Amino acid sequence: MIRPRRGQLPRVALLAFLALALVAAACSSGSTTAESVILVSAAASLTNAFAEIETAFEVANPGVDVVLNLGGSSVLREQILEGAPADVFASADVTNMNLVVSGGVADSPQVFATNQLQIAVPLGNPGDVTGIADLADEQLLVGLCASGVPCGDLAGEALKRAGVAAAVDTHEPNVKALLTKVESGDLDAGVVYVTDVAGSEAVTGIDIPASANVTAGYPIAATTGGDNPDGAAAFVAFVLSADGQAILARHGFGTP
Repeated sequence: MIRPRRGQLPRVALLAFLALALVAAACSSGSTTAESVILVSAAASLTNAFAEIETAFEVANPGVDVVLNLGGSSVLREQILEGAPADVFASADVTNMNLVVSGGVADSPQVFATNQLQIAVPLGNPGDVTGIADLADEQLLVGLCASGVPCGDLAGEALKRAGVAAAVDTHEPNVKALLTKVESGDLDAGVVYVTDVAGSEAVTGIDIPASANVTAGYPIAATTGGDNPDGAAAFVAFVLSADGQAILARHGFGTP
């Protein structure tokens, strides 16, 4: 064993969504089976990178349909442990992956990417944020990811290292929900990932000092109860391959 888009669907809605996705895939191809659909539950911070990986994998494997379920890693972990269908789990931290492994629902995880934190502010920086110490300013609207979600736990660790007691106005369920609020100007600042800032045209990044920043390791594993173990193994192998790693690097992720 290796030592949180806006909102997340509840389990019943998730199951309905995945069922509809499978039906839609079958209708579009005319011959799609469980063996040609790969259900991938992935951390919200992987949204842009995995969208490109999905396309590249499907081009390399004609007839295969990758269905992405994106959300906070802790929510995805609960879904998988409660029996929601998934062939692959890609988490933004090792803690949630370890809980899935210890629950007997996945094995042999491998770290495939790394990430770091950055403060995102709306274009023009209306709150005049200059660094992590400003997050303690009660006059600013500040957001973090919720506790238990990797970006929230990592932000808490960074703030602790920096000796800053942030005046937090909202805790969002995943990093994409938080980023959206910063992009819209609803928040003056939010602690997200470097990759989220790089992938947005509506925010500017303010660096967190190296002495306070935290590196996140992203593990991936095939689930033990998925309907498509061969497809899951192939998808994991692609993410770990030179092609997969090149896509991740283009989106700002670091190597393991």
